[in-house]
Amino acid sequence: MNIQVKFFAQLKEKLGCGELTLSFPSESVTVSEVKSALSSKGSVWQKSLADGHVLMAVNHDLVVESFSVEDGDEVAFFPPVTGG
Repeated sequence: MNIQVKFFAQLKEKLGCGELTLSFPSESVTVSEVKSALSSKGSVWQKSLADGHVLMAVNHDLVVESFSVEDGDEVAFFPPVTGG
């Protein structure tokens, strides 16, 4: 299965990547498994995607890490919005 992964704002800058495609042998994986696959790319990826540092969306809907991702889905990672 293939999924499109996108990164936004400071996360995109830190990783030096706006989007990529990930392939998995199973028909469904969780967002947590997607994060693990990305974190294995190195320490910058691991730190940038650490718990509490990113929000996640699948097909434009905010999700939790246990959410199932299927073939063709788009997973987006972006920093939490802050303001005052």
